[in-house]
Amino acid sequence: MFKTIAITIVVVILGILAFATTRPDSFSVQRSTTIRAPADKVFPMISDFHRWAEWSPWEKLDPAMQRTFGGPAAGVGTTYGWTGNSKVGEGKMEILKADPTSKVDVKLDFIKPFEGHNVAEFTLSPKGDSTEVLWVMHGPAPFITKLMGVFVSMDAMIGKDFEAGLANMKAAAEK
Repeated sequence: MFKTIAITIVVVILGILAFATTRPDSFSVQRSTTIRAPADKVFPMISDFHRWAEWSPWEKLDPAMQRTFGGPAAGVGTTYGWTGNSKVGEGKMEILKADPTSKVDVKLDFIKPFEGHNVAEFTLSPKGDSTEVLWVMHGPAPFITKLMGVFVSMDAMIGKDFEAGLANMKAAAEK
């Protein structure tokens, strides 16, 4: 009886591991919102890492988080590093592209709790007196990400944070 249970458990674990290998090699999460403000008001909130405290959902998770800023004050080459509790981990961001009022691309390197190298893209599209903001994060899905994806999707894990961040950005920009 014990041997049958042990074999069943091993077969289930091997099945989960095998299924994980069939998952996609990359992931993408995206959310959008419309902000009643011109793009030239929204753009600096994204292209200046000092302003992320106004809207980023992760900024409030660890009041003792250590932050470092480098490069120019805003735009291409600006860097932002953080080290914090288990909720925020450790990582670094760098702005790779900053087209005024239309696009900001950010290289995002997570160090802890899991290593990850992704790109976040913010696209701003003027819509009359408003701006549609599309926030997309994409990157490779190594085996550990694929394995986690068997139980919970990246979209479910990160999507709610994007929604909160965009809501915060909207509230700050519409003041």
